[in-house]
Amino acid sequence: MTSNEKTIPGLHHVTAITADAQKNIDFYCGVLGLRLVKLTVNFDDPGSYHLYYGNELGRPGTIMTFFAWPGAYRGRIGPPQVTVTAFAVPMGAIDYWSKRLKEKGVEVQAVVERFGERVLGFTDPDGMRLEIVSSVEVVEPKGQPWAAGPIPVEQAIRGFHSVTVSEEGYENTAKLLAEVMDFKFIGSEQNRFRYRAGTGDGFASTVDLLCVPDAHHGGMGAGVVHHVAFRTKDDAQQKAWHKEIAGKGFNISPVMDRAYFHSIYYREPGGVLFEIATSNPGFAVDEPVEKLGTKLMLPPWLERDRAAIERAVPPVRLPTSRA
Repeated sequence: MTSNEKTIPGLHHVTAITADAQKNIDFYCGVLGLRLVKLTVNFDDPGSYHLYYGNELGRPGTIMTFFAWPGAYRGRIGPPQVTVTAFAVPMGAIDYWSKRLKEKGVEVQAVVERFGERVLGFTDPDGMRLEIVSSVEVVEPKGQPWAAGPIPVEQAIRGFHSVTVSEEGYENTAKLLAEVMDFKFIGSEQNRFRYRAGTGDGFASTVDLLCVPDAHHGGMGAGVVHHVAFRTKDDAQQKAWHKEIAGKGFNISPVMDRAYFHSIYYREPGGVLFEIATSNPGFAVDEPVEKLGTKLMLPPWLERDRAAIERAVPPVRLPTSRA
């Protein structure tokens, strides 16, 4: 493999589960200041919302998404799962975020230092574990925040910093990252092993493997990450990745049309669901940039069912301005 044949510069999106769409919107838009870039439905379960948040354009590396399953039972966080999703903010912004989250009634952990960066831990309304990291990895213009959001631009979330993948044993997952997906080993702290995409610019490019052999197994439900997606440039590179991963003995899905990107899925050796998603066509493919996230959008194959879908999903109050 050569770097110009196919690349994975880093993360594309993280998808989790929420039991309450409105609380989710209020938290990720109103508290964290992300933009709701797409209000649509789960294409595999069109009676429920799929919510997408990101920066102004919803660029790959900034996209946090949720399957909204009303009343879903709280999941159990543990291996094999993505157990923490971390957002990147500029150096020096941690104190602002600690104060803001406390003012919004969010319980925060003490700031810790990890790999030379300051890290603030907290949870969302479903109990999903999140971190804000004062990061040297913030890269413009990919990491430009949503200027019309409630957070001052100089403090705002730029996109992802990293995901933490918890495993009973990390070696086989590390081998997949390093030998197949071209991630580089950066270093370790205790039972945490850090890898970074080898072909990116540092933006949203980090995966931490946490080796927790004695931890209770996790269980899917609200507050739990369903899968993590990595970004690749286009359909041609995705096709090359499909061939590469299948050739290494992994079961991998056919290409699936998610309207805003194309996806392939496979499980890494520990069991976490990985996805490789294309950077195109993006969220402005079916509505103008200034109108992103302002109404329910459906793919062409579901438009004929719009009336039934609109009856099935609960009404939600959408964010409209700075708060």
